[in-house]
Amino acid sequence: MALQSSKRARHYGLRFGVLPTGPLNMITDVPGVRVGQVTLNEEHDIHTGVTAILPHDGNQFQEKSPAAIYIGNGFGKLVGYTQIEELGTLETPIILTNTLSVPAAADALIDYTLTQPGNEKVRSVNPLVGETNDGFLNDICGRHISKEHVLNAIHQATTGYVEEGNVGAGTGTVCFGFKGGIGTSSRKLPPSLGEFTLGVLVQTNFGGVLRVAGLPVGIELGSYSFKENLDGSCMIIVITDAPLDARNLKRLAKRAFMGLAQTGGIGSNGSGDYAIAVST
Repeated sequence: MALQSSKRARHYGLRFGVLPTGPLNMITDVPGVRVGQVTLNEEHDIHTGVTAILPHDGNQFQEKSPAAIYIGNGFGKLVGYTQIEELGTLETPIILTNTLSVPAAADALIDYTLTQPGNEKVRSVNPLVGETNDGFLNDICGRHISKEHVLNAIHQATTGYVEEGNVGAGTGTVCFGFKGGIGTSSRKLPPSLGEFTLGVLVQTNFGGVLRVAGLPVGIELGSYSFKENLDGSCMIIVITDAPLDARNLKRLAKRAFMGLAQTGGIGSNGSGDYAIAVST
C-alpha cells in the first residue's frame, strides 16, 4: 500500500534498535532532505517508477554535498560511481528507477542540472542513478520511464511524509519472495553524540530468508526467495546532517550492509547492492 494511513512496523509494536527515531521515522527527518516519486501502474504489465532524493533545497551542482558509495555486491548498473569515488562529492539529485531506465534517468538529470540558474557554463555533469530490476512484475523491456517522469519526480520532491511500499522505484520490486518496495526510517543521536539525525531510504528487490526483529519469519513460513532464484538487488540511501567527509561517509555506507544482513539479505551473486552516503 502507498497510503499515508497504512500502518508501519512500529504501529504493530515492533521495535528495532535502541536509538530514538526522528519525528516521522523517515529520511526527511534530516533537515532539508526532499523526496519525490512518480509511479506507473498502467494496463496489466507496466508497474515501475522513479524515486528522487534531493539532499538540500539549493543548487546541487553549485553546492555539492560530501558523498561516498560502498558496493556490497556489484551486479548492478549504477551510474556516477567513479567520479564520486574520486572526488567525494555529489553534484546532482539521486535518482532510483528500474535497470533499463537508467540511461533515461541520467539524461534527465543532465537536463535538470543544465537548466538550473547559475549553471549556464557547466560543461560536465555526473548524474547519480541507481536501479534494481523489476522485470518480474514490470514490462521492463518496454522502457516506459521517460525523462519527463524523472523530471516530475524531482520537481515534486518535498520534505515531510514519504510514501512507502508500491510507489516510485519500488512499484515493481520483489523482496524475500514477497512484495518489495520503497522503505525509509531515521534515527536521532543523543546530545552527547552531537544530536545529529541519520535517515535511510531503500529500494528493496533482494533475496534471502526474511527476519523481523531477529525472528526467522521466512523459515517459519517456509518461504525464502532462493528456493528458485538467487538474484536481487538493493539500493540504500543514507543521509545525515552530521558533518562527515567522504572518507567517513564511506565508513558509514559500509555499515548499511549490517542492517541489510539483519533483515536476512544474503548478497547473492546476481545482486546489485549499493549504499550511497551523503552529508548535508
